[in-house]
Amino acid sequence: MPEGGPAIGLDFGRRRIGVAILGEVGLAPQGLATLHNGPGGPDWMALDRIIGEWKPACLVLGLPLHMDGTEGPMATVVRRFGAQLQHRYGLPLHWVDERLTSHAAALALRDCDLSAKKRRRVLDQAAACEILSTFLDGGKP
Repeated sequence: MPEGGPAIGLDFGRRRIGVAILGEVGLAPQGLATLHNGPGGPDWMALDRIIGEWKPACLVLGLPLHMDGTEGPMATVVRRFGAQLQHRYGLPLHWVDERLTSHAAALALRDCDLSAKKRRRVLDQAAACEILSTFLDGGKP
């Protein structure tokens, strides 16, 4: 757990970015938002508001790796996004192996009493929560 504030976790996707927060020690990560991402890039204004409101000590970004641990084309895109985050916010950035985080998030949501539509809306946030949980457990790419 970082000192000086919460950690913000990000699950980067080509269409959406899940955002979660890890506050005090002992509390579970919580989903904050699902931001739009597309050909014009991420919704920087929404991310600026989140960073300004929560004043995180660091950012935690999931790095998509193949099952054998190698990086593919999507990892290159995510690394570019990570460089933009560091340039824009000047916060420490931690990389976390995100293999199977979306799958784990989908399984966890399946057990909740949510409609399929609601599960789809919060899946990216749940994946960001899984990324923060992996960060807490010391998972690095």
